[in-house]
Amino acid sequence: MDAVRLIVTSRRALAAGGEVPDLLTEVWQAQALAQAIGSRLALAGPPHLRGEATGLADLAGHGIGVLDRAPLDSGEPRAARLTELGDTRACLMHLGGLLGDVGIALVGIACAADDEATYWSCVEAIDAADEARDRVRDMLRKLAEGEAALPRREAG
Repeated sequence: MDAVRLIVTSRRALAAGGEVPDLLTEVWQAQALAQAIGSRLALAGPPHLRGEATGLADLAGHGIGVLDRAPLDSGEPRAARLTELGDTRACLMHLGGLLGDVGIALVGIACAADDEATYWSCVEAIDAADEARDRVRDMLRKLAEGEAALPRREAG
């Protein structure tokens, strides 16, 4: 399935809300998707984005690790359905939005947490999602710079 479609599915699932376990599962799903997209970009994306993409995959992986919450259902993770990235810019724009949604959901969970362990894992996951979103922004900036350089090369 196309990355943008999977991202939209994740954003809708996060927006639907639900109980904390459901939200944590959706956060986990979103982080797994960000990791898969980062890994795919690191292997086959534009060469000038590969370093940032590796960082994105690592940060999303950290976000998964601190939550330590596999999906509740026994099916495969949503990220396993990723077959193509499609347009890199569109993929990154949507992924940045998803990571913002993840941060917002985690803030809500952290504020309502009954125990310190949940609170601190949410804080760490918020940091990971925020840093991953920064990587996405950096990649979008590099894409824009690369596109701006093309007309200059063609004109020169």
